[in-house]
Amino acid sequence: MNSVFLDYQTFSPDLSLSRLEQTLTDLTLYETTTQAQVIERCKNASIILTNKVQLSAETLQQLPQLKLICITATGINNVDIAAARALNIAVTNVSGYAKNSVAQYVFAQLLLYFSHIDHHKANCQNGLWQQSDTFCLHGRGSVELAGKSIAIIGYGALGQKVADIARAFDMNVLIAERKDASEVRQQRVPFLSAIAQADIISLHCPQTTQTQGMFNAELFSQMQPNAVLINTARGALINNADLLSALKNQQLACAILDVLEQEPPRQDHPLLAAQSDKLIITAHIAWASRQAQQALLNLVADNIQAFLQGQRLNRVD
Repeated sequence: MNSVFLDYQTFSPDLSLSRLEQTLTDLTLYETTTQAQVIERCKNASIILTNKVQLSAETLQQLPQLKLICITATGINNVDIAAARALNIAVTNVSGYAKNSVAQYVFAQLLLYFSHIDHHKANCQNGLWQQSDTFCLHGRGSVELAGKSIAIIGYGALGQKVADIARAFDMNVLIAERKDASEVRQQRVPFLSAIAQADIISLHCPQTTQTQGMFNAELFSQMQPNAVLINTARGALINNADLLSALKNQQLACAILDVLEQEPPRQDHPLLAAQSDKLIITAHIAWASRQAQQALLNLVADNIQAFLQGQRLNRVD
């Protein structure tokens, strides 16, 4: 079956494609694909692999050979699922592959923030320890994670892994119920209660019409002023203007963002332009350990193999 991978450059170049090549006899790799190129590149394709390239209803209607769309990610908002269903096009995604990578990122950032590692390293590089009157140069000191409360927003594979590691640090884990839930499930905490109690808030929920812009001025006003917000989920969960205002007004201490609502961001993106020492931004890399990327591609191969055998695996349609 003719297959195309529309944006292979979203993965590291040294990954093994052996599982995909064993499953697909005719696979064409494109580093990137613009919207204007999609139809020409996919007109004869039975299978499309896409990470972030948009596949709208209008586009799908012009691809009569298409049988399967493999989203090489967990989020499915780049594909019109309803249109695919109406056209009898199967759609799959992958999940769980990045739980170790994302959790490691979360705690790497927390340890860097609370232990002031860069500060203490600079004290040695700048000769300050060498000039100290005692064996220990305290500088900014450090703060333990033990005893701090972390609110997990979104308790899938990623949120569960973060919670497991948090417990190993003797932290108090608050599993937040959905914001507008009519009842609170066992071992969960009402959403607003979790937000109000948390020293750290870690986002792992999907972007939906209910969650988009959920972290806004109203919610920031209910946080502890020393709280740290970490977003490794989707940038659109946060209202950017309200976040900058909350940081300026000391409604929270720090925001650590691995995602923005537009990726790559424009040069004058307001959060990047702010240059605030209370704002730490990285380029959507929490998911992307080499091991996680390889696991993802192998899962995509599993999805394709199942489809070819008439089985349903990780279907979202």
